[in-house]
Amino acid sequence: MTQAIILAAGKSTRTWPLTLTKPKPLLKVMNKEILKHNLDALQGLVSEVIVIVGFKKEMIINEIGPKYGKLNIHYREQKTQLGTGHAVKCVEDLIKNKFLVLGGDDIFSREDIQACLKHKYAVLGCKVENPGRFGVFVLSGKEVRKVVEKPQTYVSDIANTGLYVFDKNVFKFKLKKSPRGEYEIIDYINELVKEEKVVCEKVKGHWLSVGYPWDLIQVNSVLVSEIKDEIKGKIERNVTVKGKIHVGKGTVILSGTYIDGNIVIGENCTIGPNCFLRGNTSIGNNCHIGQAVEIKNSIIMDKAKVPHLSYVGDSVVGENSNLGAGTITANLRHDNKNVKSEVKGEMIDTGRRKFGAIIADDVHTGINTTIYPGRKIWPGIGTGPGEIVDKDKKV
Repeated sequence: MTQAIILAAGKSTRTWPLTLTKPKPLLKVMNKEILKHNLDALQGLVSEVIVIVGFKKEMIINEIGPKYGKLNIHYREQKTQLGTGHAVKCVEDLIKNKFLVLGGDDIFSREDIQACLKHKYAVLGCKVENPGRFGVFVLSGKEVRKVVEKPQTYVSDIANTGLYVFDKNVFKFKLKKSPRGEYEIIDYINELVKEEKVVCEKVKGHWLSVGYPWDLIQVNSVLVSEIKDEIKGKIERNVTVKGKIHVGKGTVILSGTYIDGNIVIGENCTIGPNCFLRGNTSIGNNCHIGQAVEIKNSIIMDKAKVPHLSYVGDSVVGENSNLGAGTITANLRHDNKNVKSEVKGEMIDTGRRKFGAIIADDVHTGINTTIYPGRKIWPGIGTGPGEIVDKDKKV
Protein backbone atom coordinates (compact mmCIF):
# COMPACT_ATOMS: atom_id res chain seq x y z
CA MET A 1 0.00 0.00 0.00
CA THR A 2 1.06 3.59 -0.56
CA GLN A 3 3.19 5.38 2.01
CA ALA A 4 2.95 9.10 2.79
CA ILE A 5 5.65 11.63 3.59
CA ILE A 6 4.71 14.82 5.44
CA LEU A 7 7.25 17.64 5.34
CA ALA A 8 7.27 19.17 8.82
CA ALA A 9 10.89 20.15 9.48
CA GLY A 10 10.89 23.87 8.71
CA LYS A 11 11.39 26.72 11.17
CA SER A 12 8.84 28.97 9.44
CA THR A 13 9.99 32.49 10.21
CA ARG A 14 7.14 34.03 8.17
CA THR A 15 4.65 32.84 10.79
CA TRP A 16 6.49 34.38 13.72
CA PRO A 17 5.64 35.04 16.54
CA LEU A 18 3.33 31.99 16.66
CA THR A 19 6.09 29.65 15.47
CA LEU A 20 8.69 30.88 17.92
CA THR A 21 7.22 28.51 20.49
CA LYS A 22 6.00 25.62 18.31
CA PRO A 23 6.45 24.23 14.79
CA LYS A 24 3.90 25.40 12.24
CA PRO A 25 2.28 21.93 11.73
CA LEU A 26 1.19 22.09 15.40
CA LEU A 27 -0.66 25.40 15.04
CA LYS A 28 -4.37 24.80 15.55
CA VAL A 29 -7.31 25.68 13.35
CA MET A 30 -10.80 24.60 14.38
CA ASN A 31 -9.10 23.38 17.61
CA LYS A 32 -7.00 20.78 15.78
CA GLU A 33 -3.38 20.87 14.71
CA ILE A 34 -2.69 21.32 10.98
CA LEU A 35 -0.78 18.03 11.02
CA LYS A 36 -3.73 16.16 12.55
CA HIS A 37 -6.13 17.53 9.92
CA ASN A 38 -3.94 15.87 7.26
CA LEU A 39 -3.47 12.66 9.24
CA ASP A 40 -7.26 12.40 9.56
CA ALA A 41 -7.61 12.81 5.78
CA LEU A 42 -5.05 10.04 5.20
CA GLN A 43 -6.82 7.41 7.34
CA GLY A 44 -7.40 4.29 5.24
CA LEU A 45 -5.66 5.74 2.16
CA VAL A 46 -2.05 4.96 3.07
CA SER A 47 -0.37 2.25 5.12
CA GLU A 48 2.02 4.45 7.06
CA VAL A 49 3.19 8.03 7.36
CA ILE A 50 6.77 9.25 7.58
CA VAL A 51 6.96 12.69 9.17
CA ILE A 52 10.11 14.66 8.35
CA VAL A 53 10.92 16.63 11.49
CA GLY A 54 13.49 19.26 12.40
CA PHE A 55 12.56 22.44 14.28
CA LYS A 56 11.29 21.52 17.79
CA LYS A 57 10.96 17.91 16.63
CA GLU A 58 10.19 16.62 20.14
CA MET A 59 6.95 18.61 20.22
CA ILE A 60 5.69 16.88 17.06
CA ILE A 61 6.81 13.41 18.15
CA ASN A 62 5.25 13.79 21.60
CA GLU A 63 1.97 15.18 20.23
CA ILE A 64 1.42 12.58 17.49
CA GLY A 65 3.23 9.51 18.84
CA PRO A 66 3.99 6.22 17.04
CA LYS A 67 0.39 5.66 15.97
CA TYR A 68 -2.40 8.01 14.99
CA GLY A 69 -5.77 6.38 14.40
CA LYS A 70 -4.99 3.42 12.16
CA LEU A 71 -1.78 4.96 10.82
CA ASN A 72 1.69 3.87 11.86
CA ILE A 73 3.86 6.96 12.19
CA HIS A 74 7.63 7.08 11.63
CA TYR A 75 9.87 10.09 12.16
CA ARG A 76 13.04 11.09 10.36
CA GLU A 77 15.02 14.20 11.27
CA GLN A 78 16.23 16.52 8.51
CA LYS A 79 19.24 17.78 10.40
CA THR A 80 20.17 20.45 7.87
CA GLN A 81 17.40 22.32 6.08
CA LEU A 82 18.50 21.89 2.47
CA GLY A 83 15.09 22.02 0.81
CA THR A 84 12.08 19.88 0.01
CA GLY A 85 13.94 17.65 -2.42
CA HIS A 86 16.58 16.98 0.22
CA ALA A 87 13.87 16.19 2.79
CA VAL A 88 12.35 13.50 0.58
CA LYS A 89 15.80 12.08 -0.23
CA CYS A 90 16.40 11.71 3.53
CA VAL A 91 13.83 8.88 3.68
CA GLU A 92 14.75 7.02 0.49
CA ASP A 93 15.74 3.97 2.55
CA LEU A 94 12.25 3.80 4.12
CA ILE A 95 10.31 3.99 0.85
CA LYS A 96 9.01 0.70 -0.54
CA ASN A 97 7.53 1.88 -3.85
CA LYS A 98 4.62 4.30 -4.38
CA PHE A 99 4.46 7.26 -2.04
CA LEU A 100 2.55 10.48 -1.46
CA VAL A 101 4.21 13.74 -0.41
CA LEU A 102 2.34 16.45 1.51
CA GLY A 103 3.51 19.85 2.66
CA GLY A 104 3.13 20.11 6.43
CA ASP A 105 1.99 23.75 6.28
CA ASP A 106 -1.23 23.20 4.33
CA ILE A 107 -4.47 21.30 4.84
CA PHE A 108 -5.65 19.00 2.04
CA SER A 109 -9.02 17.30 1.59
CA ARG A 110 -9.45 13.55 1.53
CA GLU A 111 -11.28 13.91 -1.79
CA ASP A 112 -8.28 15.48 -3.51
CA ILE A 113 -5.80 13.03 -1.99
CA GLN A 114 -7.88 10.13 -3.30
CA ALA A 115 -8.05 11.68 -6.78
CA CYS A 116 -4.26 11.93 -6.97
CA LEU A 117 -3.68 8.42 -5.64
CA LYS A 118 -5.54 6.96 -8.63
CA HIS A 119 -2.52 7.73 -10.80
CA LYS A 120 0.99 6.33 -10.94
CA TYR A 121 2.42 9.86 -10.91
CA ALA A 122 0.33 12.90 -10.01
CA VAL A 123 0.34 16.41 -8.61
CA LEU A 124 -2.44 18.56 -7.14
CA GLY A 125 -2.95 21.97 -8.72
CA CYS A 126 -5.26 24.88 -7.97
CA LYS A 127 -6.35 27.74 -10.25
CA VAL A 128 -5.25 31.05 -8.71
CA GLU A 129 -5.61 34.74 -9.54
CA ASN A 130 -2.01 35.69 -8.74
CA PRO A 131 0.25 32.94 -10.15
CA GLY A 132 3.38 35.03 -9.65
CA ARG A 133 3.23 34.17 -5.94
CA PHE A 134 3.42 30.42 -6.57
CA GLY A 135 5.16 27.67 -8.40
CA VAL A 136 2.85 26.81 -11.31
CA PHE A 137 2.26 23.76 -13.49
CA VAL A 138 2.45 24.22 -17.26
CA LEU A 139 -0.06 21.72 -18.63
CA SER A 140 -1.06 20.01 -21.83
CA GLY A 141 -4.58 18.84 -21.06
CA LYS A 142 -4.14 17.19 -17.65
CA GLU A 143 -0.49 16.31 -18.20
CA VAL A 144 2.31 18.30 -16.58
CA ARG A 145 4.91 19.60 -19.01
CA LYS A 146 7.01 21.50 -16.47
CA VAL A 147 6.93 23.39 -13.18
CA VAL A 148 7.93 27.06 -13.11
CA GLU A 149 8.68 28.72 -9.77
CA LYS A 150 7.01 32.13 -9.26
CA PRO A 151 6.91 33.17 -12.93
CA GLN A 152 7.35 36.89 -13.63
CA THR A 153 5.48 36.57 -16.93
CA TYR A 154 2.33 34.49 -17.38
CA VAL A 155 2.87 30.81 -18.19
CA SER A 156 0.01 29.21 -16.21
CA ASP A 157 -2.48 29.97 -13.45
CA ILE A 158 -2.47 26.45 -11.96
CA ALA A 159 -0.57 26.72 -8.68
CA ASN A 160 1.49 23.95 -7.16
CA THR A 161 -0.21 23.02 -3.86
CA GLY A 162 2.63 20.83 -2.59
CA LEU A 163 0.91 17.44 -2.94
CA TYR A 164 2.62 14.83 -5.13
CA VAL A 165 2.38 11.11 -5.97
CA PHE A 166 5.70 9.45 -6.85
CA ASP A 167 7.37 6.07 -6.71
CA LYS A 168 10.89 5.03 -5.82
CA ASN A 169 12.08 5.60 -9.39
CA VAL A 170 12.31 9.36 -8.78
CA PHE A 171 15.39 8.83 -6.63
CA LYS A 172 17.42 7.99 -9.73
CA PHE A 173 17.37 11.69 -10.63
CA LYS A 174 20.26 13.64 -9.15
CA LEU A 175 19.09 17.04 -7.99
CA LYS A 176 21.20 20.19 -8.22
CA LYS A 177 20.94 23.13 -5.88
CA SER A 178 18.49 25.83 -6.94
CA PRO A 179 19.46 29.54 -7.10
CA ARG A 180 18.41 29.86 -3.46
CA GLY A 181 20.83 27.08 -2.47
CA GLU A 182 18.33 24.28 -1.87
CA TYR A 183 17.37 20.97 -3.44
CA GLU A 184 13.81 21.43 -4.71
CA ILE A 185 11.19 18.70 -4.99
CA ILE A 186 9.83 20.33 -8.16
CA ASP A 187 13.06 19.32 -9.90
CA TYR A 188 12.00 15.70 -9.46
CA ILE A 189 8.86 16.57 -11.42
CA ASN A 190 10.74 18.44 -14.15
CA GLU A 191 12.92 15.37 -14.66
CA LEU A 192 10.08 12.87 -14.35
CA VAL A 193 7.90 14.50 -17.04
CA LYS A 194 10.64 13.84 -19.60
CA GLU A 195 10.07 10.10 -19.21
CA GLU A 196 6.64 9.55 -17.65
CA LYS A 197 3.07 10.82 -17.70
CA VAL A 198 2.44 13.04 -14.66
CA VAL A 199 -1.24 13.92 -14.19
CA CYS A 200 -2.39 17.19 -12.62
CA GLU A 201 -5.59 16.83 -10.63
CA LYS A 202 -7.22 20.12 -9.67
CA VAL A 203 -8.56 20.95 -6.23
CA LYS A 204 -12.20 19.99 -5.77
CA GLY A 205 -12.28 19.76 -1.99
CA HIS A 206 -10.07 22.33 -0.31
CA TRP A 207 -6.46 23.47 -0.24
CA LEU A 208 -5.96 25.64 2.82
CA SER A 209 -2.53 27.19 2.88
CA VAL A 210 -0.85 28.81 5.89
CA GLY A 211 1.98 31.01 4.67
CA TYR A 212 1.54 33.89 7.12
CA PRO A 213 0.02 34.02 10.61
CA TRP A 214 -3.12 35.81 9.40
CA ASP A 215 -3.83 32.90 7.03
CA LEU A 216 -4.86 30.91 10.10
CA ILE A 217 -7.89 33.17 10.48
CA GLN A 218 -9.10 32.43 6.94
CA VAL A 219 -8.39 28.69 7.21
CA ASN A 220 -10.20 28.51 10.54
CA SER A 221 -13.17 30.40 9.10
CA VAL A 222 -13.50 27.96 6.19
CA LEU A 223 -13.35 24.86 8.40
CA VAL A 224 -15.64 26.21 11.12
CA SER A 225 -18.22 27.22 8.49
CA GLU A 226 -18.66 23.51 7.67
CA ILE A 227 -19.34 22.12 11.17
CA LYS A 228 -22.50 20.43 12.44
CA ASP A 229 -23.94 20.79 15.92
CA GLU A 230 -22.21 18.74 18.62
CA ILE A 231 -22.86 19.60 22.25
CA LYS A 232 -21.05 17.67 25.00
CA GLY A 233 -20.98 20.45 27.58
CA LYS A 234 -23.70 22.48 29.31
CA ILE A 235 -25.63 25.43 27.91
CA GLU A 236 -27.55 27.41 30.52
CA ARG A 237 -30.97 28.96 29.94
CA ASN A 238 -31.16 32.33 28.21
CA VAL A 239 -28.28 31.56 25.86
CA THR A 240 -29.04 32.53 22.25
CA VAL A 241 -27.49 30.43 19.48
CA LYS A 242 -27.80 31.39 15.82
CA GLY A 243 -25.54 29.04 13.89
CA LYS A 244 -23.86 25.71 14.51
CA ILE A 245 -21.78 25.00 17.60
CA HIS A 246 -19.35 22.42 18.93
CA VAL A 247 -19.19 22.42 22.73
CA GLY A 248 -16.62 20.17 24.40
CA LYS A 249 -16.95 18.13 27.61
CA GLY A 250 -16.86 20.10 30.82
CA THR A 251 -17.56 23.41 29.11
CA VAL A 252 -20.30 25.68 30.46
CA ILE A 253 -21.90 28.49 28.44
CA LEU A 254 -23.42 30.86 30.96
CA SER A 255 -26.67 32.78 30.77
CA GLY A 256 -26.88 35.85 28.57
CA THR A 257 -24.31 34.64 26.06
CA TYR A 258 -25.25 35.45 22.45
CA ILE A 259 -23.77 33.36 19.64
CA ASP A 260 -24.21 34.52 16.05
CA GLY A 261 -22.29 32.31 13.63
CA ASN A 262 -20.53 28.95 13.80
CA ILE A 263 -18.46 28.49 16.93
CA VAL A 264 -16.16 25.66 18.06
CA ILE A 265 -15.46 25.57 21.80
CA GLY A 266 -13.10 23.05 23.40
CA GLU A 267 -13.26 21.23 26.74
CA ASN A 268 -13.45 22.66 30.25
CA CYS A 269 -14.14 26.24 29.23
CA THR A 270 -16.25 28.88 30.91
CA ILE A 271 -18.05 31.12 28.42
CA GLY A 272 -19.97 34.17 29.64
CA PRO A 273 -22.09 35.38 31.22
CA ASN A 274 -23.26 38.05 28.78
CA CYS A 275 -20.61 37.71 26.09
CA PHE A 276 -21.02 37.93 22.31
CA LEU A 277 -19.40 35.33 20.01
CA ARG A 278 -19.74 35.81 16.27
CA GLY A 279 -18.29 34.95 12.91
CA ASN A 280 -16.54 31.62 12.49
CA THR A 281 -14.61 31.46 15.74
CA SER A 282 -12.75 28.70 17.57
CA ILE A 283 -11.98 28.68 21.27
CA GLY A 284 -9.56 26.06 22.61
CA ASN A 285 -9.54 23.90 25.75
CA ASN A 286 -9.50 25.36 29.28
CA CYS A 287 -10.33 28.88 28.13
CA HIS A 288 -12.31 31.62 29.86
CA ILE A 289 -14.32 34.16 27.88
CA GLY A 290 -16.08 36.44 30.34
CA GLN A 291 -18.55 39.22 31.01
CA ALA A 292 -19.13 41.74 28.21
CA VAL A 293 -16.45 40.27 25.93
CA GLU A 294 -16.95 40.21 22.16
CA ILE A 295 -15.02 37.69 20.04
CA LYS A 296 -15.42 37.88 16.26
CA ASN A 297 -13.93 35.61 13.56
CA SER A 298 -10.93 34.72 15.71
CA ILE A 299 -8.85 31.88 17.13
CA ILE A 300 -8.42 31.64 20.89
CA MET A 301 -5.80 29.00 21.71
CA ASP A 302 -5.79 26.59 24.69
CA LYS A 303 -5.69 28.02 28.22
CA ALA A 304 -6.15 31.59 27.01
CA LYS A 305 -8.33 34.00 28.98
CA VAL A 306 -10.31 37.04 27.90
CA PRO A 307 -12.16 37.57 31.20
CA HIS A 308 -14.05 40.85 30.80
CA LEU A 309 -14.85 43.99 28.83
CA SER A 310 -12.63 43.26 25.82
CA TYR A 311 -12.97 43.02 22.02
CA VAL A 312 -11.04 40.50 19.92
CA GLY A 313 -11.78 40.74 16.19
CA ASP A 314 -10.15 38.90 13.26
CA SER A 315 -7.28 37.94 15.54
CA VAL A 316 -5.28 35.05 17.02
CA VAL A 317 -4.69 34.81 20.77
CA GLY A 318 -1.94 32.34 21.74
CA GLU A 319 -1.87 29.68 24.44
CA ASN A 320 -1.92 30.69 28.08
CA SER A 321 -2.35 34.37 27.26
CA ASN A 322 -4.47 36.69 29.37
CA LEU A 323 -6.07 39.88 28.08
CA GLY A 324 -6.64 42.48 30.76
CA ALA A 325 -10.02 44.20 31.08
CA GLY A 326 -10.69 46.64 28.26
CA THR A 327 -8.15 45.16 25.80
CA ILE A 328 -9.22 46.14 22.28
CA THR A 329 -7.90 44.75 18.99
CA ALA A 330 -8.58 47.33 16.30
CA ASN A 331 -9.24 45.45 13.06
CA LEU A 332 -10.08 48.13 10.49
CA ARG A 333 -8.00 51.03 9.15
CA HIS A 334 -9.58 54.50 9.08
CA ASP A 335 -8.90 54.72 5.34
CA ASN A 336 -10.52 51.30 4.73
CA LYS A 337 -7.41 50.02 2.93
CA ASN A 338 -5.96 46.53 3.39
CA VAL A 339 -4.16 46.04 6.68
CA LYS A 340 -0.36 45.69 6.48
CA SER A 341 1.75 43.65 8.87
CA GLU A 342 5.49 43.34 9.43
CA VAL A 343 7.24 40.17 8.24
CA LYS A 344 11.04 39.93 8.46
CA GLY A 345 11.35 43.69 8.73
CA GLU A 346 9.10 44.46 5.75
CA MET A 347 5.50 45.69 5.83
CA ILE A 348 3.40 43.18 3.87
CA ASP A 349 -0.08 43.74 2.45
CA THR A 350 -2.10 41.00 4.16
CA GLY A 351 -4.87 41.16 1.56
CA ARG A 352 -7.30 41.54 4.45
CA ARG A 353 -9.44 44.61 4.92
CA LYS A 354 -10.24 43.43 8.45
CA PHE A 355 -7.37 42.06 10.49
CA GLY A 356 -6.72 42.56 14.18
CA ALA A 357 -3.74 41.23 16.13
CA ILE A 358 -1.49 38.19 16.34
CA ILE A 359 -0.90 37.63 20.05
CA ALA A 360 1.60 34.85 20.77
CA ASP A 361 1.76 32.41 23.70
CA ASP A 362 2.03 33.61 27.32
CA VAL A 363 1.19 37.25 26.61
CA HIS A 364 -0.45 39.29 29.39
CA THR A 365 -1.95 42.66 28.48
CA GLY A 366 -2.64 45.42 30.98
CA ILE A 367 -6.09 46.94 31.36
CA ASN A 368 -7.27 49.21 28.56
CA THR A 369 -4.59 48.05 26.11
CA THR A 370 -5.30 49.08 22.50
CA ILE A 371 -3.69 47.12 19.67
CA TYR A 372 -3.54 48.62 16.17
CA PRO A 373 -4.57 46.53 13.14
CA GLY A 374 -2.01 43.98 11.97
CA ARG A 375 0.27 44.25 15.00
CA LYS A 376 1.94 41.29 16.70
CA ILE A 377 3.00 40.67 20.27
CA TRP A 378 5.89 38.22 20.83
CA PRO A 379 5.69 35.31 23.34
CA GLY A 380 5.86 36.25 26.99
CA ILE A 381 5.67 40.01 26.33
CA GLY A 382 3.29 42.12 28.40
CA THR A 383 1.73 45.53 28.00
CA GLY A 384 1.19 48.21 30.60
CA PRO A 385 -2.19 49.67 31.63
CA GLY A 386 -3.53 51.94 28.89
CA GLU A 387 -0.73 51.05 26.47
CA ILE A 388 -1.22 51.61 22.73
CA VAL A 389 0.48 48.92 20.63
CA ASP A 390 1.17 50.74 17.37
CA LYS A 391 4.08 48.54 16.24
CA ASP A 392 5.07 44.93 16.86
CA LYS A 393 6.21 44.22 20.44
CA LYS A 394 9.25 41.93 20.30
CA VAL A 395 11.67 40.37 22.77
